[in-house]
Amino acid sequence: MTLLPFGRLPAHSPRRFVPAKVDLGDWSQIAPLFDRLETLAPQCKTVTEFERWLLDWSELTAALDEESSRRYIAMTCHTDNAETEKAYLHFVEQIEPQLKPRQFKLAQIFLAHPLRRQLIERRYEVFDRNTNLHVELYREANVPLETEEARLSQQYQKLIGSLTVRFRGEEKTLVQMSRYLEEPDRALRQETWELVANRRLQQAEKLEEIFDQLVKLRERIATNAGFPNYLEYAFRRLGRFDYTPADCRTFHDAIEQEIMPVVRDLQLERRQQLQLEKLRPWDLTVDPLNRPPLKPFQQVEQMVGSTQRIFNQLDKEFANGFETMRDLRLLDLDNRKGKAPGGYQSTLSEARLPFIFMNAIGVQRDVETILHEAGHAFHALATRDEELYAYRSAPIEFCEVASMSMELLGNEFIEAFYSVPDAKRARRDHLEGIVEIFPWIATVDAFQHWIYSHPGHSRAERKEAWLVLMDRFGGDADWSGREKARENLWHRQLHIFLHPFYYVEYGIAQLGALQVWANSRRDKAKALNDYKLALALGGSRPLPELFAAAGCRFEFNAKTMKPLVGLVREELSKLDGRHV
Repeated sequence: MTLLPFGRLPAHSPRRFVPAKVDLGDWSQIAPLFDRLETLAPQCKTVTEFERWLLDWSELTAALDEESSRRYIAMTCHTDNAETEKAYLHFVEQIEPQLKPRQFKLAQIFLAHPLRRQLIERRYEVFDRNTNLHVELYREANVPLETEEARLSQQYQKLIGSLTVRFRGEEKTLVQMSRYLEEPDRALRQETWELVANRRLQQAEKLEEIFDQLVKLRERIATNAGFPNYLEYAFRRLGRFDYTPADCRTFHDAIEQEIMPVVRDLQLERRQQLQLEKLRPWDLTVDPLNRPPLKPFQQVEQMVGSTQRIFNQLDKEFANGFETMRDLRLLDLDNRKGKAPGGYQSTLSEARLPFIFMNAIGVQRDVETILHEAGHAFHALATRDEELYAYRSAPIEFCEVASMSMELLGNEFIEAFYSVPDAKRARRDHLEGIVEIFPWIATVDAFQHWIYSHPGHSRAERKEAWLVLMDRFGGDADWSGREKARENLWHRQLHIFLHPFYYVEYGIAQLGALQVWANSRRDKAKALNDYKLALALGGSRPLPELFAAAGCRFEFNAKTMKPLVGLVREELSKLDGRHV
């Protein structure tokens, strides 16, 4: 694939089943490999032979997954490039629809195989459970619907990636504009906020159209699979074996009870320090003492070097891993026009190497993002020697523990970016950000609960549901005269469009990460060792066991939240001489 920052990387293990020279974008070359697996399965007469068959299936799946990842990476790095868009859409529209029934058939073969019951139970129980789920939910009628869903998701990314504004004679991306919201000049902040908000509003109708189509598709997918609504289908599809929609609602209530008082205290303190009668949307990210914005780096390469220094101090294994990514050019970190929004880590499943994508512009949030995505990357590196493809990734709820814990653990050495006073300020900003993201997580998750448990709802009803949640979790900022922007604020959250119900995981995982951090404050070496051992488990154990391995409880109620909120309050009171 052209236009990738890295070249063709060697496979972690030499291929045994997939030919060395095969075009994995050509179905006529892929199909015979599935034919061969179907033929070989009945020939397995011993457990050893059956396990070898599973590894051959795993090898094929990893090779195909890497092909998909390479095309996705190229497309998101260059959303304005016709070649990368065409290659990505070819795989989505021509390859994936044919892969799904063949993977389903292999899952059926596995479940029906006479040797399956002779496999070591502890080794294969999670794989067995997840394969059962795959077979349970698969519907051939949903394959074209899922293809259309992926196409619409790409439209959203292309649209958002194309948005720019003219600011003082220069064209700037919306991400680049965000830095001005940290400037002490309030008029400049307002000008910036208005410009970006109005640019988003210009696309509101298109975004609503895309989302209406996505909702209808998802409702049909759920109906085809025999579910009363997409909410129940999605929880099943996401493999949420260990918690329910009711547990999520309990989580929302806990955030309202334990987090919102802290948010309101922080906002009151902010308003008083800024000497404002009311906080406006453009007052929420500036330093409340009116200091100029933190500037951790000027160039992306400086960010990479400082991040390396953090890992050099934190852990030798992590340091080596990040250095490898840097050497192999597995990083695309700068913001530019035509690049998809956000940040992510994608694993190249055959090379078993991580790639990090982000949009750095030289702000503190970039430091948090690179540490976050590096946590995901170290998770991928920790499972490199796991031969079963399905176990080289964990449930999202724990993947995010890996990343969010790394933000907190790495923060101890953030002087790699800052002077001592600015480092304290950055730590405070980070902790405030953790507090403030919980209500947004609750808003986004509860909004999706409402959307997908109300099939056939109208746009007006959807808007009303959003505004109810904004009143509940939005804090005390004054949006008067900017109501339209508030109504459409959810358009900026790509997860709602691209990954339905994938957002509450951040909140669940943040509680886990705060527990890792709390453990580290008591016994740094043990907490880090437990964290690394848990990463190495990949997805081989159920979610509560992964949390336990990292020294955490898999709970997200008020009882678990309360002491962690207390710890954050205590730490905030120590930093910068300010009190909460």
